Amino acid sequence: MSSSHLSPDDLKTKLNLETSRINWHDLQVYYARGHVVKVSPALDLLEVAAELAADNTARFEHWMAGGQVGDVAPELARQWYEGNTELWAVVIAPWVLVQDRSDHALH
Repeated sequence: MSSSHLSPDDLKTKLNLETSRINWHDLQVYYARGHVVKVSPALDLLEVAAELAADNTARFEHWMAGGQVGDVAPELARQWYEGNTELWAVVIAPWVLVQDRSDHALH
């Protein structure tokens, strides 16, 4: 069954099972292609992924305008590279959503 046929709760459950920790070095190819999306630790990574899967443009534009979702800035990418930072990640092809929760408690 494809993601488009899942209920919102089932989609979140599926995405939760597909979410994992990954080191920044392992994401370099995706970053170079411009496919990595940074998600603020203030947001629920699974909610953002579910909204992306649902193609909720209005919600994404709101998050992007508020700086809560967007590209990984080169300075941050360099910092993550130097520390090989471990991030939470989930794939909504072709995008890889990442979230640095190192300074925050999990939801």
